Amino acid sequence: MSKGAILVTGGAGYIGSHTVRMLAEEAGYEVVVIDNLVFGHRDALISEGVTLVEADIADAASVEDVFSRYKIDGVVHFAAFCFVGESVTDPLKYYANNTAAPLTILKAMRAHGCDKFILSSTCATYGDPQDIPMPETHRQEPINPYGHSKLMLERILKDCDEAYGIRSVRLRYFNASGCSPDGVIGEDHEPETHLIPNVLRAVKGEIGPMTVFGSDYPTADGTCIRDYIHVVDLARAHVRALNYLENDGESFSCNLGTGKGASVKEVIDAAEAVTGKRVPLQYGERREGDPPELIADSTLAKDLLGWEAEITDIKTIIESAWAWMNGDKGGKYKD
Repeated sequence: MSKGAILVTGGAGYIGSHTVRMLAEEAGYEVVVIDNLVFGHRDALISEGVTLVEADIADAASVEDVFSRYKIDGVVHFAAFCFVGESVTDPLKYYANNTAAPLTILKAMRAHGCDKFILSSTCATYGDPQDIPMPETHRQEPINPYGHSKLMLERILKDCDEAYGIRSVRLRYFNASGCSPDGVIGEDHEPETHLIPNVLRAVKGEIGPMTVFGSDYPTADGTCIRDYIHVVDLARAHVRALNYLENDGESFSCNLGTGKGASVKEVIDAAEAVTGKRVPLQYGERREGDPPELIADSTLAKDLLGWEAEITDIKTIIESAWAWMNGDKGGKYKD
């Protein structure tokens, strides 16, 4: 067990808040969150004893103050922009926030002797798939600035290991989905770009009909297939990765997915089964850059972290999201 605190950047966000809760309540860590609350939510930090520092990770003075006030033993890094389309129209915003800003954290880690870094990375670092399922040895040729910004940080982390001994586990997510099974914390983005919450919002009449982009892909039902990984499984992987580094594990990158895919139509069918209501739909043209199928090979995570997805049924994933939307918070945080 770590003797110091774990710093979670972007810990008030969707995946970050679920990980903070697991670190604090199940793993027993002291947790310090740094979040500028641009996309994160104060109300998502529900665990007792979690410290929130409202600041931007690019602010060197704030970061230095955190490392000086707390004995930071490891960093779990979520703080990033993740809208692919926006990254194409405003790439400098993504390189500044996703690639340059974390250097402030790494400099502080080096100065204070902190040597463990868990990165929230992405399958977008691979680019167009050549192999299904996709292994970590797949070539990394991103097709958008978002993917490039994450890949650059992966490279920086490798260099920091070689030069300073800052070890890292780079976790490449596939499609994060679902909410806490008890419905207490969940997914609240603005704008919302993820399929499952938008399907459920369409059912509730909060948005107009769902647009299915492309129905002529070379898949069984003509719609795109994605690997939906539950947010609780993602949170558990971060805890496992931290434990791995605490036990002197060496740096590596690995995929996080279920190893099986669900098509857009299968997600819609499952949502209708869960809600008992029809999903209002309209069909559009394919979106540029949308491959027919993305599925993870997560064998390495199993071999090195002892991790594999436990919530793999798409209906169960949607049930957790529906429970959050219909719970006390109605799918929205007050802040």
